[in-house]
Amino acid sequence: MLGFSIIIITYNRPGDTLELLDSLLRLDQRERFLSDIVLLNNASTEDYGLVHRYLQEHPELPVQFIDAPGNLGVAGGRNYAVPHSKADWMLFLDDDVVVEDPQFLVKLWEAVNQPFSADRALGAMGCKVRYYDNREIQVTAFPHKNFEKYRESDRFLTAYYVGCAHVIKKEAWQAAGDYPTDFFYGMEEYDLSYRILDAGYCIGYDGRAELFHKESPLGRKPRPVQLSMMWVNKSKVAWKYLPVGYFITTAFLWSGFYLRKSGFDFRFFFSSIAAILKIPFRIKKTPVSRLVRNYLKAVEARLWF
Repeated sequence: MLGFSIIIITYNRPGDTLELLDSLLRLDQRERFLSDIVLLNNASTEDYGLVHRYLQEHPELPVQFIDAPGNLGVAGGRNYAVPHSKADWMLFLDDDVVVEDPQFLVKLWEAVNQPFSADRALGAMGCKVRYYDNREIQVTAFPHKNFEKYRESDRFLTAYYVGCAHVIKKEAWQAAGDYPTDFFYGMEEYDLSYRILDAGYCIGYDGRAELFHKESPLGRKPRPVQLSMMWVNKSKVAWKYLPVGYFITTAFLWSGFYLRKSGFDFRFFFSSIAAILKIPFRIKKTPVSRLVRNYLKAVEARLWF
């Protein structure tokens, strides 16, 4: 089916979710470019009565409201939601983003239908994400580590996409497979990105379609736990898809990053190291092809950290 399926995973943010839905209702040519919206409630403990009432009042918004069987995490929630989507392209949005540009869907459709590469079809694409409060580009949601070089570029090839706002072609998802089920939080986009590239697709960024991110901390794990999961998961990704040297540098440099960002909170430090040391014995290496390594070099991907 042409157009976009929008997939939203929500946890304990009924107010933010309501504001996002209201912004989607106001988009131009919604009937043409929006196939359906899959809204997955990831076992929230807060009341979503306001959201249900809003959906009853606006049946023109094609929303499937689904209750997950438990808190599946980000990766598990997306895996659960994708089979319910109908369109050829899936637009994943965090529940605390707002779309203010009425032409957002029009620009997004133009972007995914403009070729990025002569020899690779587009498999995934990131959008421009700005902070809701100050309107600055959100560096952590920018899909290239060399932010200063690429920040003014409206369009470029890259090695990965960022979770809060991105599109994936359904056939690329099907070719690459689901998100890893052992990634409860963090780095699941890197894992799927490598598999999308290895399946023969490219990953792009188009800044013409932009939205705003509140980056609310509600519903996320306490920071040391979050950092621990990101550290372990990024090490898993490096081990699976890249030469061994990158696994070593990633695991080592993330140890310092964890300590600095957690304020030297050692509660999860040694357990993270123990989990990382087990990775080579528990996870099979499935390295990306030479063609993908050449692609990563061409797009200036940062692999060592």
